[in-house]
Amino acid sequence: MSKIESKQVNQPYVIENKGKSLFQVNRRVFVDDQILERETRKIFDTCWIYLGHESEIPNPGDFLTRQVAGKELIFVRSREGDVHAFFNTCPHRGAMVCREKQGNDKLFVCMYHAWSFDLAGKLVNRPEAKRYHADNSDGVHNLVPVANLDNYRGLYFVNYDVNAIDLPTYLGGAREYIDLTIDQSEVGMEIVGGTQEYGFDANWKLLVENSIDGYHGMPTHTTYFDYILAAGGQLGDTGTKINKPRDLGNGHAAIEYGSPWGRPIAKPVAAWGEQGEKDCAEIRAKLTERFGKERADRIAYNNFNLLIFPNLVINNVMAITIRTFYPQAANKQHVKAWALAPMDESKVMRERRLYNYLEFLGPGGFATPDDCEALKMCQQGYMNLKNVEWNDISKGMGENKQGNTDEKQMRVFWREWDRRMQSAK
Repeated sequence: MSKIESKQVNQPYVIENKGKSLFQVNRRVFVDDQILERETRKIFDTCWIYLGHESEIPNPGDFLTRQVAGKELIFVRSREGDVHAFFNTCPHRGAMVCREKQGNDKLFVCMYHAWSFDLAGKLVNRPEAKRYHADNSDGVHNLVPVANLDNYRGLYFVNYDVNAIDLPTYLGGAREYIDLTIDQSEVGMEIVGGTQEYGFDANWKLLVENSIDGYHGMPTHTTYFDYILAAGGQLGDTGTKINKPRDLGNGHAAIEYGSPWGRPIAKPVAAWGEQGEKDCAEIRAKLTERFGKERADRIAYNNFNLLIFPNLVINNVMAITIRTFYPQAANKQHVKAWALAPMDESKVMRERRLYNYLEFLGPGGFATPDDCEALKMCQQGYMNLKNVEWNDISKGMGENKQGNTDEKQMRVFWREWDRRMQSAK
């Protein structure tokens, strides 16, 4: 090993110099396979990780299978209405018990030897059962549940650590922004249109940063803003002057800001015409009746990008997207995203919402390809690690007032990431 390589291996991941208002992250954390292995143990195996939304399994017997932090799971609602999450592996010889992505059924039957399990995970049948000793039936062959499963406002999370803190405590201040999202509807929210999946060649933490980065918006997404203006859209009429990054505890962070675009809940733009004005006014009136004007206006007019540590992002902007992303290698990630909407939304508002979603937030929209390309360029730039070793995440540091184009919210993530990575456990 060269002197340069030895120096890099022994360097800290994160350096914070408050005296100089300097915050740096070693670029090795984006390229090193050993760091990725440590992240798996220290972060993904111990944090609460998003599994899915209750609307994805609304009825008894509904199930879906999903890979969550490298583990294959079954997310299912039993015949009694209880929600479970099991490891998708047969206790007999290890085959995946459920091969379908989603469906509705009464039993899970392993295709290898036909062991059968009810929706509560209990072994109910195995061929030639009499060939097993009578004592070999005490529950050790049931499907294995995850160590922890809980939900907040219909968002289900798993935690693989038996010693994990409870979910409400873990979410901390992030609950405020989840509430602002779920309170858009009096009857509940639902996933619309299934799951969008894509992958690209960049470290997963780059998408964490990007998701709460207000600094890149105008330079990276110029094409989108030019398109909006050329199509007669509006920019600049935000409805509020809020511009505030937030530290929500436990590594969670948010940026909150005014809306320069139409929000189906419930800020109109000229392109929606007089009927759009009327539709939004009716929604705002109902919100005001439920919550009072101040909170109703916040729900209607304010955008936010919320990061729930380590890898869940809720973007409540011109539409709502829920997004998770997982490392497949140090330089590669896989993304899952879902559109969320009020269950009681009118047909015309749903059309406006989905148009907004597909136009900007979806995998083929204006924003996502831009972001993927920018992050791929970062990853390629890290090939120069031996010569240029540090990222600077200092913008706004030391200032009394910080805005969404500063980087306070990213420093929140990196401090928690570094704390967990350096822990002895």
